Amino acid sequence: MAKKAMIEREKKRQRLVAKFAAKRAALKEIANDESKPMEERFKARLKLAKLPRNSAANRLHNRCQLTGRPHAYYRKLRISRIMLRELGSNGKLPGVVKSSW
Repeated sequence: MAKKAMIEREKKRQRLVAKFAAKRAALKEIANDESKPMEERFKARLKLAKLPRNSAANRLHNRCQLTGRPHAYYRKLRISRIMLRELGSNGKLPGVVKSSW
């Protein structure tokens, strides 16, 4: 089980990303537009830098929804390998059977 603080920190980042997504996208659009004057593009870059760092989407990290584990994460199922094995063994995942021979 991951630390509660790490799980909460990741949730806070997700809220910040959602909150500032539109503003960040608009500023990026202005900053990357070659047809705009250099001063306007520079001001957009400065405003972008003023936004909270944790509002950037690339600071998010995938975590298991059941345990909060950050490594060995299956994107399709949104759980870690350990929980995948445990749930599969208990028969709680449809279509997943633990092999034995």
